[in-house]
Parts: sequence; structure tokens; C-alpha cells
Amino acid sequence: MKHNTKQTSEGRDSRELDGLTLLGNQGTAYAFSYAPEVLEHFENKHQGRDYFVKFNCPEFTSLCPITGQPDFATIYISYIPDVRMVESKSLKLYLFSFRNHGDFHEDCMNIIMNDLIKLMDPRYIEVWGKFTPRGGISIDPYCNWGRPGTKYEDMAQHRLMNHDLYPEKVDNR
Repeated sequence: MKHNTKQTSEGRDSRELDGLTLLGNQGTAYAFSYAPEVLEHFENKHQGRDYFVKFNCPEFTSLCPITGQPDFATIYISYIPDVRMVESKSLKLYLFSFRNHGDFHEDCMNIIMNDLIKLMDPRYIEVWGKFTPRGGISIDPYCNWGRPGTKYEDMAQHRLMNHDLYPEKVDNR
């Protein structure tokens, strides 16, 4: 049986993109409160290879749960995919949904990581928030996870212990 499928400009069979509702949608709605349900995934075409996918999200905003004051950060998300990968527009909308979400910096980073683990079941993932200072102090929570019982679990432990071995030069905050 022959399927009538259309190739996308990126070389993907249109059936591979089934379930992606946000990419290319001109009528995008932005959620103003925490919305993990907006996250979408697609199939990794290179499952036999380890490689990193990295996102740099410089406009993250959430609210302090005590004062209601806004907190701003650059969020770095890196992961080694297995079968599923996060679709980037859905990730952008998901991160935007934290705009009116009140949680501490550390909680936000762990929530993001947990939601992405639930969505993708990656081999490895890390989420690092670089928050701008408020009250003269900045907070940079880092969390990671490696699939239990695999080399990625060992990798997670090693990267956690060495994640800040070479601190970056901070000149933008």
C-alpha cells in the first residue's frame, strides 16, 4: 500500500509531524499561567546516535511567590534525545506560560526539567537558569537528570559535580 504523503522543506514526511499543532500556526494563543499541556514533541530521526540539542532562552520571566515581583533569566536547556524531541515553538509558548507563575527560581528550573522528562523521556537533560539580580544577588539554579541504570545516569552525576568548574564571565547583568 502506497501512502500519499508530502515531504516538508526540511525533508520530513508529513506523517512524522502529526500532532504538531503550533508550528506554522498563525493564530497562536499565549497562555498567561503555567501550561505544560502546550508542549509538543516529534520523532527523533537519529535515534542511533548520541547528540546534544541545546536551547538558549534569554527572555524567561516568572514571579516571586512572596513579593509578586518579576524575575528575569536566561534559561539554558540541553538534552540528549532518545525517541522524542521537544518542538521549539511549543517550548517557547510553555516557557512564556511562566510569566504569571509564582515560584522560586530553583522550583521553576526543576518544574521545567520534570515536564520535559515527562514529554520526551530523554537519555539526558539539564536545565540551568541564570537570573538577573534582584536585591543585589543573582541566583543560578542548575538541575540535571540521566536515565537511571545507564551511562547517562553516571554522566548526570559527573556533570552535576562539575557544572560550575569553569564559571563564565558575567558581563550582562
